[in-house]
Amino acid sequence: MEFIRESVSGLVNQGLLSDSFHYGFLVNALICAVLIGPLLGALGTLVIAKRLAFFSEAVGHGALTGIAIGILLGEPATNPIIGLFSFCMIFALLLHYVRNRTQVPYDTLVGVFLAVALAMGAALLMYVARKINIHLLENVLFGSILAVNDQDIFLLAAIVLTILLLMLPTFNRMLITCLSPELAKVRGINTTGYDYLFVVMITLITIAAVKIIGAVLVGALLLIPAATARLISNNIGQFVRRSALISTFACVMGTLLPMELDLPIPSGAAIILLAASLFIAATGYRIVRHG
Repeated sequence: MEFIRESVSGLVNQGLLSDSFHYGFLVNALICAVLIGPLLGALGTLVIAKRLAFFSEAVGHGALTGIAIGILLGEPATNPIIGLFSFCMIFALLLHYVRNRTQVPYDTLVGVFLAVALAMGAALLMYVARKINIHLLENVLFGSILAVNDQDIFLLAAIVLTILLLMLPTFNRMLITCLSPELAKVRGINTTGYDYLFVVMITLITIAAVKIIGAVLVGALLLIPAATARLISNNIGQFVRRSALISTFACVMGTLLPMELDLPIPSGAAIILLAASLFIAATGYRIVRHG
């Protein structure tokens, strides 16, 4: 990591980059943006195809409870990864398990789980807030990509690598399962297994993105770039590539612009607002082009 920061500093000294890149925390943030942006975009296409936008939002809000549990168990307030990982994984798998064994409509079930997670998170975080700096909770809710350190980057890289190892060999089959479960079954694809694999990957990327985007906003970044790409794509290949590109662009520029323009906007909010601006532009383009 130090080599990357020194290389960037050299480019600044040569006048090829702005003075903002002298700050190591900005370089760290941009590394995170480049790592997580493409994955959020690619997985977002599966969220759109499977119509599970509400599910990703529920897992993101469930992270609040996981973080509070981790802090209560004695983990560092800045990175309670065990509590976060454990609760989010149990939350997501339990939700999917109950879905497959009840007749309750899925959106209703997700709404129930989301309400419970929010209530638990709110209660526990208010208790935890008495013991830690309240600004740490703001970072949990809305993200602080500029506060990531080397440990966070290594953890993010490990999660990204894990998801890639799971996703690359199975992406096409998962996509078929999302688009047409009946066709997938005819082709002999284990739809239940791929559904659980999808749940695990969404949970992992949510855990990875909480510190960067924030628990409140992580679901939005899974959804908005993919929704934007869908408006301007003519086939599945374009849909996936453009979603990954839009998500990466939003992460990088949403991190960089507040620094360059000296805007008092949290990094997570800036990333989402930029992604939303691209969605609005794509919607306008679609309306003008197709009437």
